[in-house]
Amino acid sequence: MTSVLPDQGLHRRASSAPGAGVRPDVLLAGLTLGAALVIMLWWSDTPATIHTFGDWLTNAGRITGLLAGYVIMVLLLLMARVPALERGLGADRLARWHSMGGRYTVSLSVAHTLLIIWGYAITAHESVVTQTGALLTQYPDVMMATAALGLLVLVAAVSMRAARARLRYETWYHLHFYTYLAVALSFSHEFATGLDFSANQSARVVWSAFYLVVAALLVWYRFAIPIRGALRHRMVVSGVYVEAPGIFSVHIAGHHLDDLRAEPGQFFRWRFFSRGNWWQSHPYSLSAPPSDRLLRITVKELGDHSLALRRVHLGTPVFAEGPYGALTHRRRTRRQVLLLAGGIGVTPLRALFETLPAEPGELTLVYRAATELDIVFRRELDAIAAWRGARVIYLVGPPGSDADPFTGRRLAAVVPRITQHDVYLCGPPRMMDAANAALRRVGVPRKHIHTESFEF
Repeated sequence: MTSVLPDQGLHRRASSAPGAGVRPDVLLAGLTLGAALVIMLWWSDTPATIHTFGDWLTNAGRITGLLAGYVIMVLLLLMARVPALERGLGADRLARWHSMGGRYTVSLSVAHTLLIIWGYAITAHESVVTQTGALLTQYPDVMMATAALGLLVLVAAVSMRAARARLRYETWYHLHFYTYLAVALSFSHEFATGLDFSANQSARVVWSAFYLVVAALLVWYRFAIPIRGALRHRMVVSGVYVEAPGIFSVHIAGHHLDDLRAEPGQFFRWRFFSRGNWWQSHPYSLSAPPSDRLLRITVKELGDHSLALRRVHLGTPVFAEGPYGALTHRRRTRRQVLLLAGGIGVTPLRALFETLPAEPGELTLVYRAATELDIVFRRELDAIAAWRGARVIYLVGPPGSDADPFTGRRLAAVVPRITQHDVYLCGPPRMMDAANAALRRVGVPRKHIHTESFEF
């Protein structure tokens, strides 16, 4: 077991704060303006009169096609892990926006395909089947665009909650890389047959420039920066410690780790260069305040990757992307703070429990666990609570039991004046859904409930 307050380089070290992130409302306004400009592009290249039903369908297809190309560009930007976006939006909001954008992209792409085929068929006085065959056989770029649409539909299908629950994390994660192939296949189609680009050189230049900028951001932040960091920090596994049955901590040593500017509550995507693990990248949050010499993550044995990580050798090289996430002290807007943890979701909240600025009596941690054996960091949490004048409350029992804080109004009884708190919430998906519902029932405003998703 680790010591009560780990003395192996895990104590907080002051470092320069990261720059401010992009405000969500500002980014949303910019994206809306971009969509308006896309529609203006269609308007500028559209004849003054649209006479027939086929013309209306075809132009509706043009609009949905342009918007699909724009939204997928936005999706790539959200996937680039630009620090300003990560800090401003947080991984949870980024994941929601990414998911919503993916649905828009697929819906717009399908609508574009159907509307164009239907409109062309009416104009040519042919059946939809005949027109579809002509487009596929006479225009090679249409075939590539069809393959791109199929890939997008595939990625959307595996991202649905029912399908996701049946897939291994690695399978779901790597299937998303087909998005890049779909973009590549569809890009030439946009220029080859798109009326808005085929006869408008300025539009082609601007559209290409936007895609090139997004591609550069992807390469820089997802590949160049992590590779440069790996060479500079030279991280290795320095220890593996059992915390509870099926739960263990991995200590990762390195050089100049304070240059990462990581904050308690954030997470990295970790890649361990050991047999069977090197090709997988998994998100784990920091379970202790970072220092310039050591980082700690805590993992629950849930799949092949975590089982293999439990047996990782000391000295194994580690590749880390990040830090990501905005579940930090910057979210705080009230003096009273409640940290609400479930299961292994305690990891980022344990780091915040030690470091979140608070006077005695202002900070409470409620830790929900199925059994006493499932409680992680109990000695550390008790020591932090005593040292800081904070409260830690353990609620042990299966969901729906008398100890379950998410039934009835028990949560309000456990934490007096809960509506005056900022709430940081982390845990398994079902627990977070139940906790969110319970917090809203007792009157905690949505803007004061702070969560994070590691799925993006």
